[in-house]
Amino acid sequence: MATQTLPTSTQILVVGGGPAGSYAAAALAREGFEVTLLEAAKFPRYHIGESLLPSVRPFLAFVGAEESIMNHGFTIKPGAAIKLNQFKREGYTDFIALNPNNGSWNVIRSEFDDLLFRHASKCGATVFDNTRVTELQFEGERPVSANWRNVSTGTQGCISFDYLVDASGRNGIMSTKYLKNRRYNEALNNVACWGYWDGTGSYMPGTTRQNAIWVEALEDESGWAWFIPLHDGSTSVGIVMDQESSSRKKKASRMTSGDSGSNLQIHYKEELSRAPGVLKLIGNGTLRNDGKPEAVKSASDFSYSASSYAGDHFRIAGDSGAFIDPFFSSGVHLAFTGGLSAALTIAASIRGFCSEEHAQRWHTSKVATSYTRFLVVVLGTYKQIRNQAMPVMSDVDEDNFDRAFDLIRPVIQGTADVGKTLTEDELQKTMDFCRHLFAPTDPEMHSAVKARLDPALTTPDGPVMTECDIDRLLGDADEEAKTVLKEINARKPIHTMYNPTENFGVEEHFGFKAVLERGKLGLVAAQGC
Repeated sequence: MATQTLPTSTQILVVGGGPAGSYAAAALAREGFEVTLLEAAKFPRYHIGESLLPSVRPFLAFVGAEESIMNHGFTIKPGAAIKLNQFKREGYTDFIALNPNNGSWNVIRSEFDDLLFRHASKCGATVFDNTRVTELQFEGERPVSANWRNVSTGTQGCISFDYLVDASGRNGIMSTKYLKNRRYNEALNNVACWGYWDGTGSYMPGTTRQNAIWVEALEDESGWAWFIPLHDGSTSVGIVMDQESSSRKKKASRMTSGDSGSNLQIHYKEELSRAPGVLKLIGNGTLRNDGKPEAVKSASDFSYSASSYAGDHFRIAGDSGAFIDPFFSSGVHLAFTGGLSAALTIAASIRGFCSEEHAQRWHTSKVATSYTRFLVVVLGTYKQIRNQAMPVMSDVDEDNFDRAFDLIRPVIQGTADVGKTLTEDELQKTMDFCRHLFAPTDPEMHSAVKARLDPALTTPDGPVMTECDIDRLLGDADEEAKTVLKEINARKPIHTMYNPTENFGVEEHFGFKAVLERGKLGLVAAQGC
């Protein structure tokens, strides 16, 4: 992309030009720091993950990228329809009911990521694609330089730096090659397969909900399917299920058909038959490249995290540090969270707002808390899809859990027990609490229930009520109201995702809060600390 010569030194090196790296580079460059961004692939490049949360909008606005994304022509995502039980109606979360500007987008990631990459350049970062970082050099535990190689020409070189942001994606050069601190989530050992369809229908055409994504549990409880309409006229349709079920089903298909070459496509179409809602939306649509190997793609979907996301003058952001199952469309949100946290903690360290050690701890805590918040919600959703208890204590760090769910843990525990060690039972109760986030409700149900209940019960800012509290309050007379209240309460511990940049300035980690003001990006000691 860039024609300039790659420098031999830079103040801040960002490795990886995906959403996390491009975001961190843009935020830091806007502060006047010298930033060099190296991306291994030639942009634009393919990437799965087309559905975005509405939280991306304030993130984009903060670095001045929202307008270019809005004007690109991506499909507006007005909400999400989610059906977790084949015997119940779907739930619908309306992003735009209160404000038409609260919608998100379904994006073709090659185009979306390229826009962000180019935006980092416009902000002042020096960016290079097709340039892979092959090795890092250290002084003690501090990375100080990187070897790079141009993928096309074979040209090689070395660049020194003061600070490093590792946003190198799932390869995660720091976590996997040097720190070796990546840990996999045994409860989410999944695999995904997907393809792109032309000529499909859409969810509730002709209404304000048209082009909302559709997510549906498979009838055999082995996983779920997605349906995401895109602006080029295609629709992304995929399946996620646990690795064991997927392998068993593929083996059965191979034995039945005797055709190992097309086994993935056979498996894909067989699993789509377990998602009747998706099949109805596909209608008379056709699979692109049907019958050819490239028609259906597959990838391991094994969720993972790391024991830390920062160290001496380096930060880890995006998939380089942690990846979580895509049920909640949280990938880009977490990438932006890590990118912004990396930027503001590096800025705080450079500017002397706090020590480098405090900045490191803040970044690790912020990333880990955000990851845990989504992890427990996703685990709770899988618990409902699979209709079974999930032993996941080993996958959830207690400190991160406490920060992520400080609103509800005292309620789940009972005030007499606050402060004791997190137990499996408490975690299961929290997962049960959070699964109501995807309750089978819609805006009309919410309006009807709010009209007949005390407003204090339905306000998002009210005290947290557990499922038992709501059942005791309403009894058996009003199941609809109980469903709506359970959904409202489930949203409270994760409501911060919808106002992420505001939350950065409120959420405290180790006595510091973020300063999100251009020219003053960094950390400040919280009052009373």
